[in-house]
Amino acid sequence: MTWLLFAEAAVPEGGLFDLDATLPLMALQVVLLTFLLNSLFFRPVGKVVEEREGYISTSRADAKQKLAQVERLEADLTEQLREARQAAQSAIVEAEQEVDKLYREALAAAEAEANRTREQARREIESQREAAQTQLMSKVDQLSAQIIQRLLAVS
Repeated sequence: MTWLLFAEAAVPEGGLFDLDATLPLMALQVVLLTFLLNSLFFRPVGKVVEEREGYISTSRADAKQKLAQVERLEADLTEQLREARQAAQSAIVEAEQEVDKLYREALAAAEAEANRTREQARREIESQREAAQTQLMSKVDQLSAQIIQRLLAVS
């Protein structure tokens, strides 16, 4: 209620607008307040806002560069992984071929050794057979000579 009385007391008799020395004083206060607010509040806040905008734009640019670098590294690593897989596959194929070659060589060597051993055994058997046949022939000759001598001695 005291506010209403205070508001009624402040209204001058001349009407809503009074054009006396108050208007230039108010204009001066508005200009002074604008200057003070600009120098004390708006300029520092604007400076902080500009610094943040600069930091954000710099950070975005750095982030874009790092993202591009990461993408390049990812592509390089993907290519290296693909090459490593191909090299591993080639090494596996070469190893399989080498194992197959060694197997065939070992098999051929074993077959050659078996053939050599079989041939040597055949030769030994043949020589023993010939020796036995020669020995038998000599015994046959001796026995036939003895038989002939006995037949001749008997007659």
